Amino acid sequence: MIYEGVLTKMQTENGNPIQYYLVFESSFLNVNQLIGKEVEIAFQGYQCLNCGKKKKIFRQGFCYDCFMSSAAVGDWIMNPELSTAHLDVEDRDLEYEKKVQLQPHIVYLALSSEIKVGVTRKTQVPTRWIDQGAVEAIPIVEVPNRYLAGITEVALKNHFSDKTNWQKMLKNEVPSVDIIKERQRLKELIPKEVQEFYDVNKNELYELHYPVQQYPKKVTSLNLDKSPNYSGKLSGIKGQYLIFEDGTVFNIRTFEGYVVKISL
Repeated sequence: MIYEGVLTKMQTENGNPIQYYLVFESSFLNVNQLIGKEVEIAFQGYQCLNCGKKKKIFRQGFCYDCFMSSAAVGDWIMNPELSTAHLDVEDRDLEYEKKVQLQPHIVYLALSSEIKVGVTRKTQVPTRWIDQGAVEAIPIVEVPNRYLAGITEVALKNHFSDKTNWQKMLKNEVPSVDIIKERQRLKELIPKEVQEFYDVNKNELYELHYPVQQYPKKVTSLNLDKSPNYSGKLSGIKGQYLIFEDGTVFNIRTFEGYVVKISL
């Protein structure tokens, strides 16, 4: 069978294990069903996720022009503390920024390679943690806007990483840590403006289970720009990565906006 279309991040459904779907314009594929099978990926071209033009992808599925102008990729996305919609101050498009920034956000601890702190919109729970390959996650606070979440993350970054070591995550090198205990000691580290949203007794732990038959001992990233054709046996899926038997890993998120042909 052949599936062809523009790559966008895999859609997920939490379960034991998590279900993964690649969604194309006229078809979709439950990727879990490919585990243990030979899969061929062939690069066909580019298509910007914003303007739809067949222009080289610059970053996050966008061509250069769209990345520099679209409100969907403003600096406040990666740095929530730069959010200004709560002040009625525009970055690129105030209406869009109000819609995204002025809604409940969660600051959380997640365990993927080590404990990390992060921010996500409440509507993205538990999707955000699945995309990171976290095996456990726990909300710290729920706040009414992105700015408050951002300043909380900044305060906690002095004590926790804010990045995932993707190689450790894919090799399943996860330390044994009690993240409930870690959460319970955070009261004094949270900014004053956010103290009222913290409840030491609210410890809602999420555990996430990935469809992986075998974790690699060593990982090599597949880069479609350098290797436009690849074939291998799929051994699992974790985060937004396809993991192959030979240790090759393919990060779907990195190659959003790339047009591919997938042959089974």
